Amino acid sequence: MNVFIALISALCLLIFYGCSGLAQEQSEVSDEEATTVMNASLRADQDSVPEGTIASFDSPSSLKSSPPVAPVTATNWTDLYHPRYLTGKFTAKDHPDFQVVPKAWTDGDGTYYLHARTIEAFGEMRNAALNDGVRLTIVSAFRNFDRQKAIWEAKWEGRRVLEGKINAALAYPDPADRARAILRYSSMPGTSRHHWGTDLDLNRLTNSYYESGQGLKVYEWLNENAAEYGFCQPYTAKGTQRPNGYEEEKWHWSFTPISSMLTAYAEANLRDTMISGFAGAKSAPQIEVVENYVLGINPECRK
Repeated sequence: MNVFIALISALCLLIFYGCSGLAQEQSEVSDEEATTVMNASLRADQDSVPEGTIASFDSPSSLKSSPPVAPVTATNWTDLYHPRYLTGKFTAKDHPDFQVVPKAWTDGDGTYYLHARTIEAFGEMRNAALNDGVRLTIVSAFRNFDRQKAIWEAKWEGRRVLEGKINAALAYPDPADRARAILRYSSMPGTSRHHWGTDLDLNRLTNSYYESGQGLKVYEWLNENAAEYGFCQPYTAKGTQRPNGYEEEKWHWSFTPISSMLTAYAEANLRDTMISGFAGAKSAPQIEVVENYVLGINPECRK
């Protein structure tokens, strides 16, 4: 009887330790398999990004530190979330969502284009302003990459003076310094909000106009009412809320229902090294043009 009990005890011990070892082995295999599945999933995520997408995700940590993610880059350049749209590398008349701004709303130029939704919203805002005795006149609207390039290079090469008096080519031999000087009021090609069909310039391109008389009346009306129609001033006076970027532009207003989405897309995908194709482009990484200028806007315009 004692021998029988001993044999039973030995058998139980053998089964216990054998099962424990098997469980441990299965646990180790499961961890390894889990790692393999995770890596495969990450590769699948990378492979799922359409060809031509700017964004790249190198590791789980980069995903955690990323800003709020805009929709995946589209395959059709006419969609908002496409590098070609973001950087203005298209002609407005070729885009199905762009329309000519009514000439009566402008300074007489019948060739201004904007996104159709911007035009609709501006029309409502313009009518409301007229009812209050304020006239809003568009003096600049969509500009594509090539148009912005012509403006930038004329200033870069000194053929067009800065702020009415400074020849940048002579005054700023250092490329980064020259770029910063031009960027006080002009964007690098590929980084301008005017590429988006959402931004427009109104009435006069000088801040002093908006400090007295009719100009002050216009500016006060916009500050009190523009948000109701979806418009925001992206380049407010610099301070704690907006320490970097362009100088104040009281004439520049943006249709945020679209431009805020494009700003988020730029934050997630646009890199300084992608800014190219014009004189002085190599200075973009030096001055961190995306962080300081593309994203250096009034926080209210990102909502």
